[in-house]
Amino acid sequence: MNLVRAELERLTARRFVQLMVVLLVFAFAVTAATTLAGSHKPSVSELNSAREQAAEARRDLEATHQECLARQNSTLPANDTGKYFPSDCSEIDPIRQDRLPIAADFLPGVFSFAEQAQPLLYFLIAFLVLFGFLVGASYIGADLTSGGVVNLLLWRPRRLTVLATKLGTLLGTVLVLALLASVAYLGTFWVIGQTAGLPGRLDGDFWSSLGAVHGRGLVLVLLASALGFAIATLGRHTSAALGAFAAYVVVWELGARLVLEIIDAPNSDLFMLSSHIGAWLNGGARFYEEQLCVGSSGPYCDGFYTISWGTSLLVLLVLTGGLTAAAFAVFRRRDLI
Repeated sequence: MNLVRAELERLTARRFVQLMVVLLVFAFAVTAATTLAGSHKPSVSELNSAREQAAEARRDLEATHQECLARQNSTLPANDTGKYFPSDCSEIDPIRQDRLPIAADFLPGVFSFAEQAQPLLYFLIAFLVLFGFLVGASYIGADLTSGGVVNLLLWRPRRLTVLATKLGTLLGTVLVLALLASVAYLGTFWVIGQTAGLPGRLDGDFWSSLGAVHGRGLVLVLLASALGFAIATLGRHTSAALGAFAAYVVVWELGARLVLEIIDAPNSDLFMLSSHIGAWLNGGARFYEEQLCVGSSGPYCDGFYTISWGTSLLVLLVLTGGLTAAAFAVFRRRDLI
């Protein structure tokens, strides 16, 4: 019997995996039903009113920018307006804004697929990351606890081959499930946008941006699955992965972050895994650091530092790869009885 087929049957037959799939479908159904119930197809008058409000908001942004430039050039007296203007007027330059007001911003109760697809995709990725971590941990953890690995090694007495097959089967199954879930999930909300809301501007930039986030999310899902698998292998139990995750969040993400803030440690976000996850998923991240402006002699100080997606990916790969390599090394020499 083929080892990959046997592992695939064992994985899909696990009740915990089946329960997680049911919860995944349930979460999607609730989200879709809530969105559908809270949206409606806008009328022509609603659309015209929203377009006028969006145009007026854009004009206000341009007027504010021109006032800032006038103040900066000393052509506008300081007491002519009570508005606040930044020292660098480029901060409020409409051309440099990531996003300008559009009609969908002034249509309350109307679902816009173009505006909501990316936040919805983040929700999907978060659920799939949790799904992959828990399934990966329980898949190997239950076999190590119950003696299933020992029985399997009696049939195929090659430890590294067996463990690698288990990991490969896990990653392949999670990837296929994630792709199917993504198509069904985004397809459902696209239909809602077409029938009970607004599709929005679905141009090439939109799809390329959404595809980039989705691709990075799939990588994150696979890394989380491998991480759960590796920690459970090292700890010989599913609870080892759950305990390690809880300990990391409480001790480091919460406790150590608080301590670093109290002692004013510079660039403390660099040491947080959550910062690198966010930077990888978003293609980079900026963090404010007050100490960067200490002693600054110029009139303007940015005060931000950046974590690139490449650096974050390297951190995630080193962490996951290191733990996975350690799991294989320990599994090769460990007494499994």
